[in-house]
Amino acid sequence: MQAIEAFIESQGGPEVIDWREVTLGDPGPGQVLLRQTAVGLNYLDTYHRDGTYPVPLPSGLGVESAGEVIAVGADVHGLQPGDRVATFGPERTAYASARIVGAASLFKLPGDIDDETAAAALLKACTVEMLVERCAKVQAGSPVLVHAAAGGVGLILVQWLKAIGATVIGTVSTEAKAHTAREAGADHVLMYKSDDVAAHVREITDGQGVPVTFDGIGMATWDVSLKATARRGLIVSYGNAGGPVTGVNLGILAQHGSQFVTRPTLFDYYHLPGERAAGAARVFEMIASGAVQITVGQRYGLQDAARAHADLQAGRTTGSTLLIPEHN
Repeated sequence: MQAIEAFIESQGGPEVIDWREVTLGDPGPGQVLLRQTAVGLNYLDTYHRDGTYPVPLPSGLGVESAGEVIAVGADVHGLQPGDRVATFGPERTAYASARIVGAASLFKLPGDIDDETAAAALLKACTVEMLVERCAKVQAGSPVLVHAAAGGVGLILVQWLKAIGATVIGTVSTEAKAHTAREAGADHVLMYKSDDVAAHVREITDGQGVPVTFDGIGMATWDVSLKATARRGLIVSYGNAGGPVTGVNLGILAQHGSQFVTRPTLFDYYHLPGERAAGAARVFEMIASGAVQITVGQRYGLQDAARAHADLQAGRTTGSTLLIPEHN
């Protein structure tokens, strides 16, 4: 099968993304040949591209995609040609029209989950499942602060938290995104570039602060997260959109009320096959029930990935973003 795939030979801006045509042979043991119909864009991809997360070079890009199994190699069980599947990695080869991928990384899609929804949701929704249910263990009735509440992960976080009965305080950067966050179910929406977010959070929570803060922005909101989180509260720092949090003085946690902080990675919580299967099943259940609706805010052609990266990092995207391969 002929395919086109992205690669980088150095880390840097979106301009380092290049493309090449490849001929794919038969899948080897434990592998499948996957014809891709939709590729998910994630902030993680920009970290691999720009060097925030160093990767061996040259490297592919992208971890999330959905498509159809074309062929299976030896020792592959439970998958056959024609199956619809999706993956969230960890293989960084998703920016491609077709590819050979490890069967163990694939999830068979239920009939009520279409390919675009899967590619837009799997990594982000599994991240949310991990953050809410495995990492923070949020309880019903608890107030929670969600930074970047109109982003790809943020919108799913808001819906998931509302579905389990939490009170959601979201922060956004624009009025349009505030409207989107409210439509997703946020109880309170604050503008993190202009509002005194910590003061408003304290007011909303009768001076207590929130027991849990989900911070996907990073350094730009680190001080706000400290000030808005309650005594013995938990700050879950899971992203670097506003720069990585560095040079942390642990004493600052004592000064703000013996707080806890964690920097979780999805693959540490989805490490074992059983963990992966249970998490994906929970995600598919939440989507199929309507508790979580996936918003695809924009679609780009696969080879427009550089423009998509630029738009994502400039804050010009809302919800999830897809790259759509062309097939003859």
